[in-house]
Amino acid sequence: MQPKLVEVPEALPEKIYSTERVGISRATHDAHLGLWKGYANKTNEIRTKLAELDVDPAKANQIFSDIRALKVNYAFAYGGYMNHQVYFNSIGGAGGEPTGDIEALIKEAYGSFGRWADDWKATGMGARGWAFLAYDHIEQRVHTYIGDSQDTFPAWNHTLLLGMDVYEHAYFLDFQAARMKYINAYMEVIDWDAVSARLPR
Repeated sequence: MQPKLVEVPEALPEKIYSTERVGISRATHDAHLGLWKGYANKTNEIRTKLAELDVDPAKANQIFSDIRALKVNYAFAYGGYMNHQVYFNSIGGAGGEPTGDIEALIKEAYGSFGRWADDWKATGMGARGWAFLAYDHIEQRVHTYIGDSQDTFPAWNHTLLLGMDVYEHAYFLDFQAARMKYINAYMEVIDWDAVSARLPR
């Protein structure tokens, strides 16, 4: 079986570096790109090992087995790859309030953009790793989620619309331990067009 491999760009689009205007530096993004590449590389390594694995149900074990080790760590590697794909796609914009369908969905779920913005900031402060805005296909509403680890990427039957990385590597070089300053800066560079493009049609 030939595995399908994932890719990360060699360089980030220039629009991402426009975040320097709010204090999120080029150096931070370049270092962060290296981490994203690491998740892609490990995703590909695990996919290759799974494709080559002699799958034997008698050897599978919940304490330790090759298939358990590969599949548990696959969720972490692929989640990290996807989280960062959405993160980088969603920044470098004008920030502010969204328009169109995403505006309507946020206001339906939270009452106002300001209430959602407060919830988003609080979610980012309360998270150990990620704040997510996702669309629930059953309820046809948006909701913000905390992701404490990379392997919390897939909320079943949801589409991830916006992902804010709040691990220290995303902001420490520029803001030290002042996470809220980073979150406020992030809010000023959300690319709402990119967020809207991920809405299901």
